[in-house]
Amino acid sequence: MDDKTWGPKDVADYLGVPVQTVYQWRTRNYGPPGRRVGKHVRYLPDEVRAWFRGLSTGVA
Repeated sequence: MDDKTWGPKDVADYLGVPVQTVYQWRTRNYGPPGRRVGKHVRYLPDEVRAWFRGLSTGVA
């Protein structure tokens, strides 16, 4: 597991989506699991990768 956690921008960069999309996913209970650390949201890189691998391979 990576030692460093990711912020929403890191997740957005990895997934190739706008940062606002990552925030919208959180309000809709979708997307990779994030944890609140004070006023910040942090993600474990391995969990983001696992969430992505678990997505359907069908075209949306």
